[in-house]
Amino acid sequence: MEFSESVEYLYGLGHEVLAMKLGLETIRLLSRELGSPHEAFPAIHIAGTNGKGSTAAMTEAILRAAGYRTGLYTSPHLLSITERMRVDGEPIPQDQFARLATQVRMAGERLVEQGQLPAPPTFFEQVTAIGYLWYAEQRVDLAVLEVGMGGRLDATNICRPVVTAITPVGLDHQQYLGETIAAIAGEKAGIIKAGIPVVVAPQEPPAHAVILARAAECDAPVVEGHVTAELVRRTVDLRQWVEFQSALGSFDACLSLRGDHQRVNAATAVAVIETLVSQGWAVGTDAITTGLEQTFWPGRLDLRSGPAGRPLIIDGAHNQAGAAVLRDFLVDYCADRPLTLIFGAMRDKDVAEMTSQLFPIFKTIVLTGIDNPRALDPAEISTAANVERAPDIAAALELAAQMTPRTGLIVVAGSLYLVGEVLELLG
Repeated sequence: MEFSESVEYLYGLGHEVLAMKLGLETIRLLSRELGSPHEAFPAIHIAGTNGKGSTAAMTEAILRAAGYRTGLYTSPHLLSITERMRVDGEPIPQDQFARLATQVRMAGERLVEQGQLPAPPTFFEQVTAIGYLWYAEQRVDLAVLEVGMGGRLDATNICRPVVTAITPVGLDHQQYLGETIAAIAGEKAGIIKAGIPVVVAPQEPPAHAVILARAAECDAPVVEGHVTAELVRRTVDLRQWVEFQSALGSFDACLSLRGDHQRVNAATAVAVIETLVSQGWAVGTDAITTGLEQTFWPGRLDLRSGPAGRPLIIDGAHNQAGAAVLRDFLVDYCADRPLTLIFGAMRDKDVAEMTSQLFPIFKTIVLTGIDNPRALDPAEISTAANVERAPDIAAALELAAQMTPRTGLIVVAGSLYLVGEVLELLG
């Protein structure tokens, strides 16, 4: 298959959430048919509701700064499916993606023909297998793998981890993972492996209890509270200098990712690195500082030049906790500016809770549609006196620019799919 054909085939398998099939039997069969590439490299496996992508990106950047050949697997993508699998910070080339996608497709079809599978592997299972093949071929020293959804039954969970980590757990994807924090934490804790250290970020008590219980069952050492990250000062471009105290020493770093919540993610990443060092991996504080200062993770409190020269912050904020983080950031850093929100969300989110967090702090709100089958129609979002509607993101940006004074700030939030559309428009 050519690249465009491979992407069309994968999307033809169904939306990665709507057509999702949680479980490990298929990915195990598929990987075995491909030669078990997931066993060719050690992994750092990261689950959680919020912050797992940022923590994965920070961890990978630190390891790359230390001189290791790294893989990074994340989801969803913002612009191109190739973003999901990186080696040394670079997305997989399109021709290589197409080549491996063809191998994975043929392997899945063989399994169906042999009667081992009733249907081809899903979109996420096949994309995960492509990533495993790429990392194996590229002989990465370590691959940092972000869980797609949950953890216990996620396709990434056949990896061979040397460290696992669980970032803060909150309510999200309840229809798949459970209605309570404890139930969701049980799914996230499913990545914990026998005897493998697990780094645990600060958690709500119900989630913390479930994670510790699972670690005890697996005799997995728990790493938590070993790293502190204190704010030193804020910069003019809304970043922050942070002082770290860890077993590796005391050091400062200017986090490339914005938001006070990134101190928690950075401390979690440093704790992962501490654990690797205790296993014999060589990573110094200089590499940690460099990695944290150079982490690239677009679409998360991402400050850019917007339409008509208005400053623009793009942030996924795709659930209640993410909306609260965005609200706190804007209140702390931008309270003196008139704020305009462009908002769009997925139908399966708690949109009422998200809007109650965000809408009160904005002078103007523009509701927009998203080109996605899971998207919520803007007409179904509760109205207020300061709400406008736009049919798509291009019209929403134009309307927001007209309604935002030069001293103001435009914020795009509500979905990572919306973020992708904005980044594509901005080029």
